[in-house]
Amino acid sequence: MLRIAIVEDESAVRDQLKEYINLFSKEAGEHFVITEFQDGDEILDGYSAEYDLILLDIQMKRIDGYETAQKIRALDEDVILVFVTNMADYAIKGYGVKAMDFILKPVEYVMLKQVLKQTQTLISRKATQYITVSTDKGMVRLKSSDIYYIESLNHIMMINTEKGKYTLRDTMKHMEELFSGYNFSRCNNSYLVNLEKIDRVDKKTVYIMGDELPISRPRYKDFMDELTSFIGRS
Repeated sequence: MLRIAIVEDESAVRDQLKEYINLFSKEAGEHFVITEFQDGDEILDGYSAEYDLILLDIQMKRIDGYETAQKIRALDEDVILVFVTNMADYAIKGYGVKAMDFILKPVEYVMLKQVLKQTQTLISRKATQYITVSTDKGMVRLKSSDIYYIESLNHIMMINTEKGKYTLRDTMKHMEELFSGYNFSRCNNSYLVNLEKIDRVDKKTVYIMGDELPISRPRYKDFMDELTSFIGRS
């Protein structure tokens, strides 16, 4: 399933894009969830990182597509952006916000089909690398390899990442289930560690990205077995 946002102030163009997406959906045998916005300010209002692809008109009435893309990119580094425009010169600016492509108006099915197929390929490659969680900063899609460790304190989870710290109310048990299969392991009741990020380990401590996390005696054997298994697969 692909989650697609259409940001376009012309209803006729929105309808055309939806028609083409639904046609491709039938051809590809894949379900698409489409959300429509009539201007850039609408998608930015309470933006959450839930889309795989955003089709973004450049010339809109209240906020242009490039400024919208800049603000989206500040919140979501991973969503695929594709500009829809009738002016090729404007589309060149897309490189500044890491846009994947642009489609010229009037939109032709063959062009949108190519973008959708490209999106499918990119999403399938990284599908197992991302986890979406509801944090104090809203819905955030985190790349598992960017996470150092998760700390639990009175049902408050603190996710420590390369880009900063995110907090949410949850349980460590649920975190362990959520990150199952992503090479995370509990070194004690309070820490779930990304095995990929460990610098070194001794009998009492995990050293990870400048932090020192204690290893509990009951968890030591299982933790070391999981670490040894991960190193053997790497």
